[in-house]
Amino acid sequence: MDNLQNPYQAPQAELTTHSAVEPLLASRWTRLGAALIDGLIMSVVTVPVAYFSGTFEAAQQGIEPSLGQQLLSLVVGVAVFLLVNGHFLKTYGQTLGKRLLKIAIVDLNGQVPELGNLLLKRYLVWWLLAYVPIVGMFLVLVDYLFIFRADRRCLHDLLAGTRVVQPPR
Repeated sequence: MDNLQNPYQAPQAELTTHSAVEPLLASRWTRLGAALIDGLIMSVVTVPVAYFSGTFEAAQQGIEPSLGQQLLSLVVGVAVFLLVNGHFLKTYGQTLGKRLLKIAIVDLNGQVPELGNLLLKRYLVWWLLAYVPIVGMFLVLVDYLFIFRADRRCLHDLLAGTRVVQPPR
């Protein structure tokens, strides 16, 4: 039977397939710039709080801040971070610094990560580790040095299952 006369034959069309386009990873310099912008924004609020709580003066005198002062600094810092960045993180996967530099945090499927996952694994764990004397500073340094891997994922990215990309325009 001739193929042209068989109504049950599978179509013979030449189909082209399109592979998913991976977003470009954010450059190391762009990520650094976003982190600096975020740090500057946080400093505008947290430095006055540290000054008025006595933490700043104690540090200038070489006195270890009390646990209460450290906890106050942490709570105020987290609250300010959420006020400034909460909406952008939940909606776009961006802090204000990342938004200004047009980069975003995505999960490994390219989607905006859940806010709870981001806050717990990507931020809070590392903020708390930074308070551990000597070891905390070392871990934070190692975290940032992971940016030099081929996939540019820091330890906080690996823990949270995220990466930072240039979203398609």
